[in-house]
Amino acid sequence: MTLNRGDKRRGSTPFAAQQHLHRRSMPVDERDLRPLPPDELSGLVRCTSYSPGGAHRQSWASDSSDSVTSSGSDSDGSLYKVILLGEHGVGKTSLARIFGGVEDCADAEETGNTYDRSIIVDGEEASVVVFDIWEQDDSQWLQNHCMKMGDAYIIVYSVTDKVSFEKASELRIQLRRARQTEDIPIILVGNKSDLVRSREVSVDEGRACAVVFDCKFIETSAALHHNVKDLFEGIVRQIRLRKDSKEDNARRMANTKRRESISKKAKRFLGRIVAKNNKKMAFKAKSKSCHDLSVL
Repeated sequence: MTLNRGDKRRGSTPFAAQQHLHRRSMPVDERDLRPLPPDELSGLVRCTSYSPGGAHRQSWASDSSDSVTSSGSDSDGSLYKVILLGEHGVGKTSLARIFGGVEDCADAEETGNTYDRSIIVDGEEASVVVFDIWEQDDSQWLQNHCMKMGDAYIIVYSVTDKVSFEKASELRIQLRRARQTEDIPIILVGNKSDLVRSREVSVDEGRACAVVFDCKFIETSAALHHNVKDLFEGIVRQIRLRKDSKEDNARRMANTKRRESISKKAKRFLGRIVAKNNKKMAFKAKSKSCHDLSVL
Protein backbone atom coordinates (compact mmCIF):
# COMPACT_ATOMS: atom_id res chain seq x y z
CA MET A 1 0.00 0.00 0.00
CA THR A 2 1.18 3.50 -0.80
CA LEU A 3 -0.19 6.86 0.23
CA ASN A 4 -2.10 8.78 -2.46
CA ARG A 5 0.19 7.66 -5.19
CA GLY A 6 -2.17 8.76 -7.89
CA ASP A 7 -4.52 11.18 -6.20
CA LYS A 8 -3.19 14.69 -6.60
CA ARG A 9 -5.42 17.75 -6.71
CA ARG A 10 -4.81 21.44 -6.46
CA GLY A 11 -6.49 23.92 -4.15
CA SER A 12 -7.91 27.26 -5.12
CA THR A 13 -5.59 29.25 -2.87
CA PRO A 14 -2.57 30.96 -4.42
CA PHE A 15 0.84 29.30 -4.52
CA ALA A 16 4.20 30.67 -5.59
CA ALA A 17 4.43 27.95 -8.21
CA GLN A 18 2.25 25.08 -9.33
CA GLN A 19 1.87 23.00 -6.18
CA HIS A 20 0.11 19.63 -5.93
CA LEU A 21 -1.85 18.89 -2.80
CA HIS A 22 -1.88 15.41 -1.45
CA ARG A 23 -4.46 13.48 0.51
CA ARG A 24 -6.41 10.25 0.61
CA SER A 25 -10.11 9.86 -0.06
CA MET A 26 -12.65 8.21 2.23
CA PRO A 27 -13.02 5.75 3.72
CA VAL A 28 -10.00 4.61 5.72
CA ASP A 29 -9.98 0.86 6.31
CA GLU A 30 -8.00 -1.41 8.60
CA ARG A 31 -5.14 -1.79 6.12
CA ASP A 32 -4.63 1.98 6.04
CA LEU A 33 -4.18 2.06 9.80
CA ARG A 34 -1.42 -0.50 9.96
CA PRO A 35 2.22 0.68 10.17
CA LEU A 36 3.83 1.14 6.76
CA PRO A 37 6.84 -1.08 5.95
CA PRO A 38 9.92 0.96 4.95
CA ASP A 39 9.87 -0.23 1.34
CA GLU A 40 6.38 1.22 0.83
CA LEU A 41 7.38 4.74 1.84
CA SER A 42 9.58 5.22 -1.19
CA GLY A 43 6.68 6.30 -3.40
CA LEU A 44 5.36 8.97 -1.09
CA VAL A 45 4.65 12.23 -2.94
CA ARG A 46 5.68 15.30 -1.00
CA CYS A 47 4.34 18.86 -0.98
CA THR A 48 7.29 21.03 -0.13
CA SER A 49 5.71 24.45 -0.02
CA TYR A 50 2.69 25.66 1.93
CA SER A 51 1.11 29.12 1.77
CA PRO A 52 -2.66 28.52 1.64
CA GLY A 53 -3.77 32.02 2.51
CA GLY A 54 -1.67 34.10 0.18
CA ALA A 55 1.51 36.12 0.49
CA HIS A 56 0.87 37.26 4.06
CA ARG A 57 1.13 33.68 5.39
CA GLN A 58 4.56 32.14 5.72
CA SER A 59 5.53 28.99 3.86
CA TRP A 60 5.67 25.82 5.92
CA ALA A 61 8.47 24.40 3.86
CA SER A 62 11.09 25.21 1.27
CA ASP A 63 10.30 26.87 -2.04
CA SER A 64 11.38 23.90 -4.11
CA SER A 65 8.90 22.20 -6.41
CA ASP A 66 7.05 18.95 -5.74
CA SER A 67 9.09 15.80 -5.96
CA VAL A 68 8.90 12.10 -5.26
CA THR A 69 11.30 11.52 -2.40
CA SER A 70 12.30 8.24 -0.86
CA SER A 71 12.15 7.65 2.85
CA GLY A 72 15.92 7.60 2.89
CA SER A 73 15.93 11.37 2.49
CA ASP A 74 14.27 11.84 5.87
CA SER A 75 16.55 12.58 8.78
CA ASP A 76 15.18 9.53 10.65
CA GLY A 77 13.26 7.66 7.94
CA SER A 78 10.00 8.20 9.83
CA LEU A 79 6.46 9.02 8.88
CA TYR A 80 4.65 10.68 11.81
CA LYS A 81 0.99 9.70 12.28
CA VAL A 82 -1.02 12.45 14.01
CA ILE A 83 -4.60 11.71 15.12
CA LEU A 84 -7.24 14.41 15.62
CA LEU A 85 -9.72 13.75 18.44
CA GLY A 86 -12.67 15.76 19.70
CA GLU A 87 -16.42 16.31 19.67
CA HIS A 88 -18.38 17.02 16.50
CA GLY A 89 -18.25 20.64 15.35
CA VAL A 90 -15.13 21.76 17.23
CA GLY A 91 -13.12 22.35 14.04
CA LYS A 92 -11.03 19.19 13.63
CA THR A 93 -11.71 18.99 9.91
CA SER A 94 -10.99 22.69 9.39
CA LEU A 95 -7.60 22.32 11.08
CA ALA A 96 -6.81 19.21 9.02
CA ARG A 97 -7.75 20.92 5.75
CA ILE A 98 -5.60 23.92 6.56
CA PHE A 99 -2.70 21.52 7.12
CA GLY A 100 -3.52 19.84 3.81
CA GLY A 101 -3.97 23.18 2.05
CA VAL A 102 -7.43 22.30 0.74
CA GLU A 103 -9.85 24.26 2.93
CA ASP A 104 -10.74 26.68 0.13
CA CYS A 105 -11.11 24.08 -2.61
CA ALA A 106 -14.37 23.96 -4.51
CA ASP A 107 -14.42 20.18 -3.94
CA ALA A 108 -13.41 20.45 -0.28
CA GLU A 109 -16.24 18.13 0.77
CA GLU A 110 -14.76 15.36 -1.38
CA THR A 111 -11.12 15.68 -0.41
CA GLY A 112 -11.16 12.85 2.12
CA ASN A 113 -10.11 12.80 5.72
CA THR A 114 -6.43 11.83 5.72
CA TYR A 115 -3.80 14.39 4.75
CA ASP A 116 -0.07 13.91 4.33
CA ARG A 117 2.74 16.25 3.41
CA SER A 118 6.31 17.10 4.22
CA ILE A 119 7.00 20.26 6.18
CA ILE A 120 10.23 21.89 7.27
CA VAL A 121 10.50 22.31 11.04
CA ASP A 122 13.64 23.86 12.52
CA GLY A 123 15.44 23.40 9.23
CA GLU A 124 14.68 19.68 8.98
CA GLU A 125 12.11 17.87 6.86
CA ALA A 126 9.32 15.95 8.56
CA SER A 127 6.76 13.68 6.88
CA VAL A 128 3.40 13.99 8.62
CA VAL A 129 0.09 12.19 8.09
CA VAL A 130 -2.92 13.79 9.80
CA PHE A 131 -5.91 11.48 10.38
CA ASP A 132 -9.31 13.15 10.73
CA ILE A 133 -11.15 9.83 11.10
CA TRP A 134 -12.46 9.98 14.69
CA GLU A 135 -16.02 10.55 13.46
CA GLN A 136 -15.76 8.64 10.19
CA ASP A 137 -18.44 6.18 11.31
CA ASP A 138 -19.93 4.73 14.47
CA SER A 139 -17.42 1.89 14.63
CA GLN A 140 -16.15 1.35 18.15
CA TRP A 141 -13.29 -0.63 16.64
CA LEU A 142 -12.11 2.39 14.68
CA GLN A 143 -12.13 4.69 17.70
CA ASN A 144 -10.33 2.10 19.80
CA HIS A 145 -7.74 1.70 17.08
CA CYS A 146 -7.28 5.47 16.85
CA MET A 147 -6.24 5.40 20.50
CA LYS A 148 -3.46 2.95 19.71
CA MET A 149 -2.15 3.89 16.27
CA GLY A 150 -0.96 7.47 16.63
CA ASP A 151 2.56 8.79 17.10
CA ALA A 152 0.92 11.94 18.51
CA TYR A 153 -2.55 13.26 19.30
CA ILE A 154 -4.30 16.60 18.94
CA ILE A 155 -7.37 16.82 21.19
CA VAL A 156 -9.60 19.66 20.00
CA TYR A 157 -12.40 21.46 21.81
CA SER A 158 -14.26 24.66 21.04
CA VAL A 159 -13.76 27.59 23.40
CA THR A 160 -17.43 28.38 22.74
CA ASP A 161 -18.64 24.98 23.95
CA LYS A 162 -18.06 23.90 27.57
CA VAL A 163 -19.32 20.39 26.86
CA SER A 164 -16.67 19.85 24.19
CA PHE A 165 -14.04 20.98 26.71
CA GLU A 166 -15.27 18.39 29.22
CA LYS A 167 -15.24 15.75 26.48
CA ALA A 168 -11.62 16.66 25.70
CA SER A 169 -10.73 15.84 29.31
CA GLU A 170 -12.45 12.47 28.98
CA LEU A 171 -10.50 11.74 25.79
CA ARG A 172 -7.24 12.51 27.58
CA ILE A 173 -8.18 9.95 30.25
CA GLN A 174 -9.00 7.38 27.57
CA LEU A 175 -5.64 7.97 25.94
CA ARG A 176 -3.85 7.51 29.23
CA ARG A 177 -5.56 4.15 29.71
CA ALA A 178 -4.88 3.00 26.15
CA ARG A 179 -1.19 4.02 26.18
CA GLN A 180 -0.32 3.59 29.86
CA THR A 181 3.35 2.73 29.43
CA GLU A 182 4.06 5.13 26.56
CA ASP A 183 5.05 8.78 26.53
CA ILE A 184 2.83 9.96 23.68
CA PRO A 185 2.84 13.64 22.61
CA ILE A 186 -0.56 15.24 23.20
CA ILE A 187 -1.61 18.82 22.48
CA LEU A 188 -4.86 20.15 23.88
CA VAL A 189 -6.29 22.67 21.40
CA GLY A 190 -8.91 25.30 22.14
CA ASN A 191 -10.24 26.19 18.69
CA LYS A 192 -12.46 29.12 17.61
CA SER A 193 -10.55 31.64 19.73
CA ASP A 194 -11.76 34.38 17.38
CA LEU A 195 -15.34 34.05 18.71
CA VAL A 196 -14.67 36.23 21.74
CA ARG A 197 -18.27 37.07 22.62
CA SER A 198 -19.33 33.41 22.54
CA ARG A 199 -16.47 32.12 24.67
CA GLU A 200 -17.38 29.65 27.42
CA VAL A 201 -13.90 28.30 28.23
CA SER A 202 -11.18 30.71 29.33
CA VAL A 203 -7.51 30.46 28.43
CA ASP A 204 -6.70 29.82 32.09
CA GLU A 205 -9.11 26.86 32.17
CA GLY A 206 -7.51 25.34 29.11
CA ARG A 207 -4.03 25.90 30.51
CA ALA A 208 -4.95 24.40 33.89
CA CYS A 209 -6.44 21.34 32.21
CA ALA A 210 -3.24 20.81 30.23
CA VAL A 211 -1.16 21.04 33.42
CA VAL A 212 -3.37 18.50 35.22
CA PHE A 213 -3.25 16.04 32.33
CA ASP A 214 0.45 16.68 31.59
CA CYS A 215 0.10 17.75 27.98
CA LYS A 216 0.72 20.82 25.86
CA PHE A 217 -1.85 23.53 25.19
CA ILE A 218 -2.54 26.08 22.48
CA GLU A 219 -5.53 28.10 21.30
CA THR A 220 -6.22 28.36 17.59
CA SER A 221 -8.65 29.94 15.17
CA ALA A 222 -9.12 27.84 12.05
CA ALA A 223 -11.21 30.66 10.57
CA LEU A 224 -8.28 33.09 10.82
CA HIS A 225 -5.51 30.47 10.50
CA HIS A 226 -4.28 31.75 13.87
CA ASN A 227 -1.67 29.45 15.48
CA VAL A 228 -2.47 26.58 13.09
CA LYS A 229 1.04 26.57 11.68
CA ASP A 230 2.48 26.67 15.20
CA LEU A 231 0.25 23.75 16.19
CA PHE A 232 1.47 21.35 13.51
CA GLU A 233 5.09 22.41 13.78
CA GLY A 234 4.77 21.99 17.55
CA ILE A 235 3.48 18.44 17.29
CA VAL A 236 6.48 17.56 15.12
CA ARG A 237 8.82 19.02 17.75
CA GLN A 238 7.09 17.02 20.49
CA ILE A 239 7.47 13.78 18.52
CA ARG A 240 11.13 14.48 17.86
CA LEU A 241 11.84 15.20 21.52
CA ARG A 242 10.67 11.68 22.37
CA LYS A 243 11.92 9.74 19.35
CA ASP A 244 15.23 11.33 18.42
CA SER A 245 18.55 11.04 20.21
CA LYS A 246 19.55 13.37 23.03
CA GLU A 247 22.31 14.76 20.82
CA ASP A 248 19.91 15.72 18.02
CA ASN A 249 17.50 17.37 20.45
CA ALA A 250 20.30 19.20 22.25
CA ARG A 251 21.47 20.59 18.91
CA ARG A 252 17.96 21.78 18.05
CA MET A 253 17.55 23.36 21.47
CA ALA A 254 20.87 25.16 21.13
CA ASN A 255 19.79 26.56 17.77
CA THR A 256 16.50 27.73 19.30
CA LYS A 257 18.21 29.44 22.22
CA ARG A 258 20.58 31.25 19.88
CA ARG A 259 17.56 32.80 18.20
CA GLU A 260 16.09 34.02 21.47
CA SER A 261 16.53 37.59 22.59
CA ILE A 262 18.53 38.41 25.73
CA SER A 263 15.37 39.58 27.50
CA LYS A 264 13.61 36.25 26.92
CA LYS A 265 16.61 34.34 28.23
CA ALA A 266 16.73 36.52 31.34
CA LYS A 267 13.01 36.09 32.04
CA ARG A 268 13.26 32.31 31.68
CA PHE A 269 16.26 32.19 34.03
CA LEU A 270 14.58 34.35 36.70
CA GLY A 271 11.37 32.34 36.38
CA ARG A 272 13.21 29.13 37.25
CA ILE A 273 14.81 30.70 40.31
CA VAL A 274 11.49 32.04 41.64
CA ALA A 275 9.67 28.76 40.94
CA LYS A 276 12.13 26.78 43.04
CA ASN A 277 11.20 28.74 46.18
CA ASN A 278 7.47 29.23 45.66
CA LYS A 279 4.96 26.42 45.02
CA LYS A 280 2.36 28.81 43.61
CA MET A 281 4.90 30.28 41.23
CA ALA A 282 6.07 26.77 40.37
CA PHE A 283 2.55 25.83 39.25
CA LYS A 284 2.30 29.06 37.28
CA ALA A 285 5.64 28.35 35.62
CA LYS A 286 4.46 24.85 34.75
CA SER A 287 1.23 26.22 33.29
CA LYS A 288 3.26 28.54 31.11
CA SER A 289 5.46 25.65 29.98
CA CYS A 290 2.40 23.88 28.59
CA HIS A 291 2.34 26.63 25.94
CA ASP A 292 5.91 25.95 24.86
CA LEU A 293 5.67 23.32 22.15
CA SER A 294 9.44 23.14 21.77
CA VAL A 295 10.13 21.51 25.14
CA LEU A 296 8.83 18.46 26.97
